[in-house]
Amino acid sequence: MFRRGVQSLTMAARNLAATKVRTFLTVLGIVIGIASVFLVMSIGRSVQEFIVGQIRDVGSNLVGILPGASDPKGPPASVFGIVTTTFTNEDLDAILAKGRIPNIVAGSGYVSGSANAVFGRQSAEVSYQGVSASLPEVENIPLRGGRFFSEEEATSRSRVAVLGATRARDLFGNADPIGKRFSLKDVSFTVIGVLEEKGSTGFSSIDTNIFVPLETAQKLLLGIDYLNLARVKVDEEKNIPAVEVAVREILRDRHGLKKAEPDDFSVRNTVEALSVLKNITNILTFFLVFVAGISLIVGGVGIMNVMLIALKQRVREVGLRKAVGARDGDILLQFLLEAIFLSLLGGAFGFLVGILLTFLSAVLIRSAGYEWEFFLTLPSALVAFLVSFVVGVFFGLYPARRAARISPMEALRYE
Repeated sequence: MFRRGVQSLTMAARNLAATKVRTFLTVLGIVIGIASVFLVMSIGRSVQEFIVGQIRDVGSNLVGILPGASDPKGPPASVFGIVTTTFTNEDLDAILAKGRIPNIVAGSGYVSGSANAVFGRQSAEVSYQGVSASLPEVENIPLRGGRFFSEEEATSRSRVAVLGATRARDLFGNADPIGKRFSLKDVSFTVIGVLEEKGSTGFSSIDTNIFVPLETAQKLLLGIDYLNLARVKVDEEKNIPAVEVAVREILRDRHGLKKAEPDDFSVRNTVEALSVLKNITNILTFFLVFVAGISLIVGGVGIMNVMLIALKQRVREVGLRKAVGARDGDILLQFLLEAIFLSLLGGAFGFLVGILLTFLSAVLIRSAGYEWEFFLTLPSALVAFLVSFVVGVFFGLYPARRAARISPMEALRYE
């Protein structure tokens, strides 16, 4: 049996080598299919790690509070651009009141906007955030130079600002920006600090942002008295559920909500966000793999088509083999091995092309300033070769069975 198998494999290799152009064109479809599937799987993993990494950089022990009710499993109302004014500075102060929720380490309110920043002859459309003085502690943001504004400056509407590294270069070039002044909406600000460069993120870039005291942004720049968002830092991840319960109780009490009334706010944590984002990226990856897999079906049909054409050209060969003692199983095995060999050959080259494309995409994305990881995993390689083998068997079985059923007498009379 082993000897017959080796003989069939040898003959299959010779037949494929004799038709190099046809073999190449047949293999090309599988190469494209496998490369596409591998590329999607690898980039999907990289995207997932990138998003997760950005959240972890901010902190995995954060609880976010947003105005507006939402389904616990759905996005908050603010994601859809709905402005809700029910969450105020006083609400945040009540949550952060000393000793009220012992597991909270620090917290910050957030409001955001955009305006034209002007320094001398330099100007740029910029994004800015009004934040609390405790922001560096909440989000683990290091300073490259100067300092962050104090609690006193935050509550007295001081006109001071801390710049992201990129924004500092945009406005002041290579000069030291500390102590220099610029304006936002005709309000003059003094630069008191510059943040360490962190690189671009998938959500917002700290490097291109400008941070000003919360009440300064609310009253002088935006003309509002509510918060877009608040984050509180919890001492340990295991205490997050207890903190969420306490935050809900405080806000429901302050907002006068009855027991049967739903929350008019949303409380979320980064652990849940990580889980949701992983599920979303997994679903997207599976969908894209399915779409890319269609090209594998096209490649498989190509193999079957080529094998059927080859069968018509080799009917006499099949008849001669049967006449000298070859069995139906030998013929079936030979044609099936040819199809599997074609598919595995395409899988091998497709895997290499997929690696190359994935690596090049990682290089290009890194050159754009993103912290992008290049993933090459053993499961991806195993999937590539397993899929190739299955495609070869599935699409090669029909031509192989047709070849095995050819009668020796009919084959020898075939023209």
